[in-house]
Amino acid sequence: MAAKRFLNESESNKNQPPEKRMRPRPSFASVIGEVVMVNSLQNLFSGLEPLLRKVVKEEVENSLRRCSHSLTRSPSLRIQALEPSSLQLIFCKKLSLPIFTGSKIVDINNNPLQVLLVDRSGDQMLPISLPHPIKIDIVVLDGDFPPGDCETWSSEEYNNKIVKERTGKRPLLTGSELNVTMRDGIVQIGDIEFTDNSSWIRSRRFRLGAKVAPGSYQGVRICEAMTDAFVVKDHRGELYKKHHPPMLEDEVWRLEKIGKDGAFHRKLRDANINTVQDFLKLSIVDQTRLRTILGNGMSEKMWEVTIKHARTCILGNKLYLYRGNNQLVFLNPICQVVRAVIDGQLYPTRDLSSIKRNYIENLVRTAYANWSSLQEMDGTVNETALLTQGETMEQYPCGHQQLAMVKSFQEDGYIGERAIDHVAYGFGNGQIGWSTDSPMTNSPYMSIEHGLNYSISESSSDGELMPSKVFSH
Repeated sequence: MAAKRFLNESESNKNQPPEKRMRPRPSFASVIGEVVMVNSLQNLFSGLEPLLRKVVKEEVENSLRRCSHSLTRSPSLRIQALEPSSLQLIFCKKLSLPIFTGSKIVDINNNPLQVLLVDRSGDQMLPISLPHPIKIDIVVLDGDFPPGDCETWSSEEYNNKIVKERTGKRPLLTGSELNVTMRDGIVQIGDIEFTDNSSWIRSRRFRLGAKVAPGSYQGVRICEAMTDAFVVKDHRGELYKKHHPPMLEDEVWRLEKIGKDGAFHRKLRDANINTVQDFLKLSIVDQTRLRTILGNGMSEKMWEVTIKHARTCILGNKLYLYRGNNQLVFLNPICQVVRAVIDGQLYPTRDLSSIKRNYIENLVRTAYANWSSLQEMDGTVNETALLTQGETMEQYPCGHQQLAMVKSFQEDGYIGERAIDHVAYGFGNGQIGWSTDSPMTNSPYMSIEHGLNYSISESSSDGELMPSKVFSH
């Protein structure tokens, strides 16, 4: 029998299908070689990284240096924010607050805004003018700018804080004088208004700014102007705002702590107290009744706020004449006695305190009850004319004295060249007060902010008034 021939491994592999042939395994040496190569590359890269960083940094710094050098050589591109300057724009006066959308922006005196160019190089800011006109842009700034108590800023910082309108809204600031020409160092801004409130920015406040328009001026930097920060409210809020000071003819809800159509307003309206004048008259004649009308809902603190606000009202120069039996009583618009002629006797400023309290209270209450029938007069009473008239009145019977007095006032026009110190009596909480406000000596307008209280003393005879030396505010 012939011996079987054994095939070697290589020959058997050749006879097998290709997919069944086994791939050769890498040798241990080749694996070690590859690991060493990877480690070498990582070490190479780690060594090159600091070098590459240094080269890149140097190239960037060189590029910035060349750019900065070119800007320095060009006056038109020079960054003026770093240049010291003593010239600055300022707003002459503060704004009138509050500010509402759609309302004209004016200063605290209700006059158009004015922007002034000043020199701050000395202890004081001195107005100056430039030889040529310059253009001024009026802008809106974020209320948080500048941060802290900083009083200096660069033009770039200023421009970055300019607030633009919200997406889809009209321009934030509108008007015909947003771009104006300054001549002789002053310019007036007469027609600008906000179209949107300030509630949508983080600070919830705006500032109004003024800056030199680009390209209109070549010279040292003129620092920009800005107002104090303020809130802009929607126009519908203006319908409910309080007036400072209130006017006599204002509706009573214009006073602090009395909301329009609120509980206090309804109570006052039901009692026929519709205006600030009605409120003040009743507070003088019968303060207890007024407090009763308002009810317990108005605390003492709220009352103090309301009455203090009401007493800032400008009374104007109207006087009201009440005629009784042998009496002439002159009242101001809130039912305070200014002068009185009783039984032919004139009671000027220094003598009114001698009138019996109950008697004068009754006269004032009667005048208050018949207010619509009182004779209204323009102007204040001249004391010198009264005293002169008083010296001759005793010559006439009582029946003619009232006619003589009224005729004298008509001939004099009820007013002298200068107003006088006046006495105004009011009643409330068992006290009678007169006002001795100094503004009367220089102005035809009366004030009720202060009063000298009088009360009945147990030791006084016949109910005469004795000064208590207590001032009320």
